[in-house]
Amino acid sequence: MAKAKTVFVCQECGYESPKWMGRCPGCQNWNTLVEETIRPAVPSSGLSAAPASKPSRLSEVLLEEEPRIKTEMAELNRVLGGGVVPASLTLVGGDPGIGKSTLLLQTSDQLARGGHKVLYISGEESVRQTKMRATRLGVSSDALYVLAETDIRQIEGHLESVQPEIMIIDSIQTIYNSDLSSAPGSISQVKECTAYLLRLAKQRGIAIFIVGHVTKNGALAGPRTLEHMVDTVLYFEGERHHTFRILRAVKNRFGSTNEMGVFEMKEGGLAEVANPSEIFLQERAKGAAGSAIAASIEGTRPLLVEVQALVTPTSFGNPRHMAAGLDNHRMSLLMAVLEKRVGLLLQNQDAYINVAGGVKLDEPAVDLASAISIASSFNNSPTKVTDVFIGEVGLTGEVRRVSRIEQRVNEAYKLGFTRVFVPQKNLGGWTPPDGVSLIGIESLSQAIRLALGSEKETMPEPEFYPTDL
Repeated sequence: MAKAKTVFVCQECGYESPKWMGRCPGCQNWNTLVEETIRPAVPSSGLSAAPASKPSRLSEVLLEEEPRIKTEMAELNRVLGGGVVPASLTLVGGDPGIGKSTLLLQTSDQLARGGHKVLYISGEESVRQTKMRATRLGVSSDALYVLAETDIRQIEGHLESVQPEIMIIDSIQTIYNSDLSSAPGSISQVKECTAYLLRLAKQRGIAIFIVGHVTKNGALAGPRTLEHMVDTVLYFEGERHHTFRILRAVKNRFGSTNEMGVFEMKEGGLAEVANPSEIFLQERAKGAAGSAIAASIEGTRPLLVEVQALVTPTSFGNPRHMAAGLDNHRMSLLMAVLEKRVGLLLQNQDAYINVAGGVKLDEPAVDLASAISIASSFNNSPTKVTDVFIGEVGLTGEVRRVSRIEQRVNEAYKLGFTRVFVPQKNLGGWTPPDGVSLIGIESLSQAIRLALGSEKETMPEPEFYPTDL
């Protein structure tokens, strides 16, 4: 009989070592290597079993419309790509206390009231504790079954008696396989239990949701291979002391990964926000310098957000640049363009930029609004409350075209904005709504002069030549 071996596995990144080390060579974290036992491989008899399936010609495979199970939350349906897909495995990650269990328990109740049998398995709470939380949320459906279990083998046995269409595991770090000697929540257990649940989902046609905790760095606990094993990865973001929560799709085999759903945490649970643009702009201070409105696209949804900037003389040798909701490197790039191409002396200024509402933006179309907010704070000159800024800023100071300009302008029109700054190349070929004035912008210095009402120009405008000459 083969002798069992032991290895030391990092609980943060999954790095394996034959001996213990204080610092993991993979992720550079201290005291994360834990000893685990490797089961010896069972020698094969040399005879291969008959395959249970056979290859099919791709041209002979019948393609039918993909079935979807709709929930009552339009925001969740959008992020999932249209609804819950049967025989799929979805991983929901987020900080502790952010509302993952609340979201899934409310979703379970909605699906159960829609005629689908749901099994909610909690490894962190007893059945009575789950009932207390369900009562607070107003969840009470006869088709919703609750189970407190952590053994993956026992869970499979309960599937035979309940026969659910949807199953929810809260959380994957509490589930264990008795065939492994490692403790629940370890790398080996998380990987093995996730693979086990993936097989159950595909073989039985059950849509399974699993909850995964995140580490202090914001990554899902366990190895990165966990994200590759599942069909969909959702991140639930937000601050515990703020009411708004954002659900993002990081990976989705059945839909777009650019979708975003906005929820508000209330006393009775999570409520979806149908118009997040209005929510993010309702507390905007009028007449304050350093504020500009950007029109971004998140998946299929246009989103208007307020970009705030604060520029102040530095009291240190090196100025500080900090960004929240935007890429910090992109912010430094825009400040360099403002200093070189526009003539703003920012080299001795501290700069802080923030996207109000906790939204994270990563598309270049918000460059113009970010640059305008920095210039507005530096000149102490506020923008008009009816202005929206759309455009990408290049290194030569030009404002470049962006995609889906019509959707952005229409969203601004719905919220009452009357003047929209857009790239000159985006004009033409379409008709804006009545009451909206479009201003074509070719350069950043031109946009600052028109938006802030300053006739003073410290740098000459660059000349742009047609590319088709």
